[in-house]
Amino acid sequence: MTDFADRAPYARLTPHQMLDALAAAGFPITGGLIQLNSYENRVVQAALEGGAAVVAKSYRPRRWNDDQLLEEHQFARELDADDLPIAAPLVLASPHAHPALALVGDPPTLGHWQPEGDPDDDDRTPSPVYRFAVAPRRAGRAPELESPHTLAWLGRLLARLHTVGARRPFVHRRTLDCDTYGTQAIARVERSDLLTRAQ
Repeated sequence: MTDFADRAPYARLTPHQMLDALAAAGFPITGGLIQLNSYENRVVQAALEGGAAVVAKSYRPRRWNDDQLLEEHQFARELDADDLPIAAPLVLASPHAHPALALVGDPPTLGHWQPEGDPDDDDRTPSPVYRFAVAPRRAGRAPELESPHTLAWLGRLLARLHTVGARRPFVHRRTLDCDTYGTQAIARVERSDLLTRAQ
């Protein structure tokens, strides 16, 4: 395998492998798959038998750890339990105990999928483990920000979100501040070969 696959974390994750992971987790897929927009992760909508659909998110490798993802899932499920409009991760199952699938969490909302290596690989490099979660498909739309009623509703929604979030401290979440997403990021770019001195 070229070093491109090492630098591009999703280079070896195919739509077929994503469908296999969903089937192994017990979802009655039809094979229909639509790529959705995502900056950081690989996100698809998968059609299910009977006309329903789910959204599957494959997390960028080496970006988060299980504890961070499960903490995020727990928070989303708490928001859902308090009736906030969110597509919380579904509890995963493995009805056929697929050897490439491991379920993580209590309840298990995170899947580890390690597809078989590519038979076309000369060196038979093992596939990486891909973390994924599945949520129900929820339609949405951009709010009418000019409407005072909408702004008041958004304010109440944010207050409810913060109320649920204040119930327990986040232990594993990354810190988002000027140092972690400013100073450190600038230093990484300056140390790299991304920019020439003239830039």
